[in-house]
Amino acid sequence: MDQESLDEWTDDREWSPERCLSLTVRGPWGHFRRVEGNVVKQTYRIIPRTTVAGLLAAVLGIERDGYYQLFGLERSAVAIEPVREIRTLNMPVNALSTAAENLRSLNGRGKLSVKLPDPTDLRQQHNYEVLVDPAYRLDVALADEDRYQRLRELLAAGKSHYVPSLGLSEHLAEIEFHGEFDVTPGPDEGITAVDSAVPNAVDDIVLGRETRCGIEESPAFMAADSGGRTTTAFATYAYNPDAEPLEVRGIESSRVDERTVVFV
Repeated sequence: MDQESLDEWTDDREWSPERCLSLTVRGPWGHFRRVEGNVVKQTYRIIPRTTVAGLLAAVLGIERDGYYQLFGLERSAVAIEPVREIRTLNMPVNALSTAAENLRSLNGRGKLSVKLPDPTDLRQQHNYEVLVDPAYRLDVALADEDRYQRLRELLAAGKSHYVPSLGLSEHLAEIEFHGEFDVTPGPDEGITAVDSAVPNAVDDIVLGRETRCGIEESPAFMAADSGGRTTTAFATYAYNPDAEPLEVRGIESSRVDERTVVFV
């Protein structure tokens, strides 16, 4: 699905949430790998919607390729709000290759055998751009009532089937559950101060003299295929790196817990 068709869907979709779960995910480090290649492994500043889906699927205990429909176009809504100033730094990382030819079997003569990178190989150094102290408030709605209620129970109990992370598995995430809130219509005329990152409305951002605004396109939806998974649609987000609201003209917004957000 291309960007134009995603815009059309968000304008004309039949399902809209009446309530949502609200939580904040944070950690000391984060890295959401940008899909374009670069010598420095760059990160998205706003946690991608697909990463949000994977993180919540980990809470629910859903396997890697088993949650794409649950968080699909017509069955879910997500708003993402940065709640801390967005900061990054470059961090060199020494890594071992995990290519098949570089793996070595441990206990090869036993009943169980594990293949691990050969520790005697030379390390490869990569530069990672990482987020420093990232934190995002997420408002999430699901059309699947059973999964929605199960997610609410797990978040309220502070439980997760798998360890949540902010991108890379070593960047562990802490989850703070704020509760369940009604979703009501926000103002859709004139200029609105939006607390969340604003998807697919770049041309409608109103910039003041001191307003800081970043723009990035990141994966929004995925589907399983013969090779594992593929991105089916991207979303273009406008955001304030200082975690302040952005003023937007004529945007269709929602009110959640006395905040103004935009779902996608």
